[in-house]
Amino acid sequence: MSIFPVEQVRADFPILGEKIRNKPLVYLDNAASCQKPQAVIDAIVHTYSREYANIHRGVHTLSVKATDKFEGAREKVRAFINANSDKEIIFVRGATEAINLVAQSYGKSQLKAGDEIVISAMEHHANIVPWQMLCEQIGAVLKVAPMDQAGELLFDEFEKLLNAKTKLVAITQMSNALGTINPVENIIAAAHARNIPVLLDGAQAIPHMAVDVQALDCDFYVFSGHKLYGPSGAGVLYGKQALLEAMPPYQGGGDMIRTVTFEKTTYAGLPHKFEAGTPAIAEVIGLGAAIDYVAAVGVANIAAYEAELLAYATEQAQQIKGLNIIGQAAHKGGILSFTLDRIHPHDIGTMLDSLGIAIRAGHHCAMPVMDFYGVPATARASFAMYNTRQEIDVLMQGIKSLIEVFG
Repeated sequence: MSIFPVEQVRADFPILGEKIRNKPLVYLDNAASCQKPQAVIDAIVHTYSREYANIHRGVHTLSVKATDKFEGAREKVRAFINANSDKEIIFVRGATEAINLVAQSYGKSQLKAGDEIVISAMEHHANIVPWQMLCEQIGAVLKVAPMDQAGELLFDEFEKLLNAKTKLVAITQMSNALGTINPVENIIAAAHARNIPVLLDGAQAIPHMAVDVQALDCDFYVFSGHKLYGPSGAGVLYGKQALLEAMPPYQGGGDMIRTVTFEKTTYAGLPHKFEAGTPAIAEVIGLGAAIDYVAAVGVANIAAYEAELLAYATEQAQQIKGLNIIGQAAHKGGILSFTLDRIHPHDIGTMLDSLGIAIRAGHHCAMPVMDFYGVPATARASFAMYNTRQEIDVLMQGIKSLIEVFG
C-alpha cells in the first residue's frame, strides 16, 4: 500500500469539515463535481478583491494583471496536458460546450450527408446529443460501438464500424457511469490508420490520470474545470492547431475579431477566434490554481491512491448480499455504480444522505447505459484524492443499515 498524505490533502478542502444532518460529511459524488481546495478559493477571491478587470486590450494596470493571470492559466493547461502550443488551448464553459463547439464548427464545415460519426455505448449525453443534432442538421449518420456486460468496449466491433464514410470518432476516455477506462491509444491508432480524427471526452479522466495529448495523438480533447478541483464555468477544448485554424468561429462577438465593418468581419487568430465575449476570468484563473494544486500532489500519486480506494470499496461491496455492481471493467477508475435488490437508487441516495453520505443516484446523464443494463438508475459512489478507507467503511455500513430497514 502506498503512503499518500490524505489527511494533509483533506485539510486543504474546507468543505470536508462540514457536518450534514449532524454527521461528518462523507463526500462521494466526485464524478459529478469535485470539491475545491483553499488555494483555488483564494485565487478566485484574490482576483475579485484585488486584481479584477476585463482582459485583453486594456492598458490600465488591473486589466494587464488580469490578462497576465488569465493567459498564465492557459499556459498551465498547455503544460498539464502537454499540448504543443497555447494556441491549441481554447477556454470554454466546460466539456459540454467544447463538444458542441467541435460539432458545430468542425462538424458542420467538414462533414456532409451520408458521412458517419462513431461513438460508444457508454457515452455521457454530452457526447451523444451534440452529434445527434449535427446529424439532423447535415444528414450524417451516428454509429454506436457496443460494449459487453462488464462495461468494456468491444474493440473488434468498434473497428468494424470504421470505413471510408467514417469522418470522426468521439469517445470517452473514462465512463462517468461505469468507471471504465477505454483503450484510447488503440482507438486513436485504429482511427488514424484510416485518416479519421478522434475527439476524446476527458471530463472524467483528467482528475484521475496523466494526460499527454501529444503522446495520445488525439485530434481534440475536452474537459471541465469543476471535475479537476477547479470552479464550474471554466473548461477546455484542446485541438491540433491545423484543425483549429481551418475551423470557422463557433460564436461571434467581441474579442474573437480582428476587424469589423458593416460589410465584412475578419477574425482573430488562435486561440481567441473561439473565445467570443468576456470569458469566465476568475474561474479560469481558479482553474490554473487547481492545476497547480493537482500537479503539486502529483497525478501519479493520486492515481495510485484512488486505485487502492476503488479496490477496497469493490472488495467490501462484493461481500454485501443483494448489492450488484454495475460496470466491472478490468481497467477502471474510481467509480462504484451499484443497485440494491428491491431498493430504488433514489431511496438509497436519500437514506445515505441522512447519514451525511453524499452519493449520486439516477441515470448519470447516460440513459443508454441504464437501458443496456435494464435498470432505471444506479447509485454511484465516486472517489477523489481526499477520500479515505474510513469513509468507505461508513458507506458500506450505511448500505447494510439500509438493507436491514428495507428487509
